[in-house]
Amino acid sequence: MSINQKKNFTDHIPNKKLGQHFLIENEIINKIVKYVDPKSHNNILEIGPGLGALTKPMCIFLEKLYVIELDSELVNFLSNCSFSKKLKILKKNVLSYNFLDIFNKEKKNIRIVGNLPYNISVRLILYLFNFCSIIKDMHFMLQKEVANRLSASPGTKCYGRLSVIAQYYCNIVPLLKVFPNSFTPVPKIDSVFIRLIPNLTFPILIDDIKVLEMITNAAFGQRRKILRHSLSKFFDVKTLMQLGVNPMLRAENITVSQYCQLAYYLIMK
Repeated sequence: MSINQKKNFTDHIPNKKLGQHFLIENEIINKIVKYVDPKSHNNILEIGPGLGALTKPMCIFLEKLYVIELDSELVNFLSNCSFSKKLKILKKNVLSYNFLDIFNKEKKNIRIVGNLPYNISVRLILYLFNFCSIIKDMHFMLQKEVANRLSASPGTKCYGRLSVIAQYYCNIVPLLKVFPNSFTPVPKIDSVFIRLIPNLTFPILIDDIKVLEMITNAAFGQRRKILRHSLSKFFDVKTLMQLGVNPMLRAENITVSQYCQLAYYLIMK
């Protein structure tokens, strides 16, 4: 880390309420930029650029980079940094931002990158699923536990409601393990850099995602119970068997496509 970088980190006191942990390890930063592989023609938005650890090296490859940042001090820093001419800074709350604005302006699907604040990561990802039709891919730094839940396979402890909803929308690939000392302040947990690519086609298209959310909430809300009990409000044993779901299994043993089949049945009923 350079002397200037040290000065910047010293000057800015991380905001705990905003869950700020800044990347400082150059080797990790370089690997992340390589995974993202930004191209000059890309329409890229970085969430939570902080002090520009990823922003600056990505700008080398880009003509323009959108960044969304809520912290006024960091917005001021980014507005006056050496690469500010390439930035389109949005001082917005990302949890309520309409990503259609960038899509409509650039006429290109969006690539999203971010070292996400741990305290909003799940809410934000679920929110971003609403915009999957205009997103090319997403690359996020997440706490290890969330990354494991997103990418978990049926039959594992981490597989749950979040796994099903996320994998309905996206193909999810963990890329890089990142340890606490790669950040300042040092978090108490490990992190994982992960790629999410929105699905272009669906084995079973769910017109009302709330139905899938309702079913998975019921199943995993009582994950120790077998499905004939946890889903009895929605399906009898005969119907579960007709839909190819074993009523004697538990929530974690059912695949994403099987949950989609259950949701589709209720929607069409």
